[in-house]
Amino acid sequence: MTGDEGDDWQHPYVDRPVTDLAAADRAAERARRRWGLDELERLRVGMNAIYASGDVVLRVGAPTVDAGWSLRLAEMLHARGLPVARPMRADVCRSGGLQVTCWERVHPVDVPIDWHGVGALVRRVHAIEPAAVPAGYPLPSPARFPWWDFDALLAATADAIAPAPLAGLRQAVERGRGWGDFDAAHGTVLCHGDVHPGNVLMVADGPLLLDWDLLCRAPVGWDHAPMMTWGVRWGGDGDEYARFAEGYGRSLRGDPRAETLAELRLVAATLMRVRAGLTDPVAAEEAARRLRYWAGDPDAPAWRAQ
Repeated sequence: MTGDEGDDWQHPYVDRPVTDLAAADRAAERARRRWGLDELERLRVGMNAIYASGDVVLRVGAPTVDAGWSLRLAEMLHARGLPVARPMRADVCRSGGLQVTCWERVHPVDVPIDWHGVGALVRRVHAIEPAAVPAGYPLPSPARFPWWDFDALLAATADAIAPAPLAGLRQAVERGRGWGDFDAAHGTVLCHGDVHPGNVLMVADGPLLLDWDLLCRAPVGWDHAPMMTWGVRWGGDGDEYARFAEGYGRSLRGDPRAETLAELRLVAATLMRVRAGLTDPVAAEEAARRLRYWAGDPDAPAWRAQ
């Protein structure tokens, strides 16, 4: 399969989180012994479980394809001069349905994120021809991401949402109907897929983009949309997007498609927390914070990342 054909795949490289921490610990330990590494420290758990061992990091997850393709993707990006974490081993350790890869441990510097630099970096990503993506790495249209199936998410969560925020969410979904009708008139580019502060590290040479799991083909606004609402909903200082857009060379404020994507990202973020909150009290608490916004509460608090 070529990069150009990858947009026919429905799922991105990673489409489900690591939930069995004991299994993740076992997989990381197996990799540590196989590769002769020092003792492990679990750093964080999300879509992947991340472990540190000296100067390397182990990434444990359940990707939709062989994890070796993520190593090849990183090498392709590095060869084009993009600042990304580099793989430290060419092999993959497998354990109980999980796959472990080994990466350099990037040491950040304690300075604010250079959003102008991030914007310039994303512009360089958008200039890469999709055909350059290694043949086995998924390159879907985000229109096919399961967590952007708003009708299905609303059907699964409506009973847990009060009438006022439910009405607000449904209105936003209706405003965004047709958001995924990407065509030649709008064009698509190679998109990182998840540009936000949690996926940016500042290193000695500037910003470095992490987590390429949601790489996709989409309009340029797909990578602008997360930052367009960061200041108003996620507790940012409000200037992040302006600096990002300056570095990118173009602001998409007022662009109908980008504004729609920005709002629908908020819808997706809310409904996913509501769904998680059906079984997780911590997620339910955060879902309640987010629903206040959709109810029109003028004092709705800033959202938390988790």
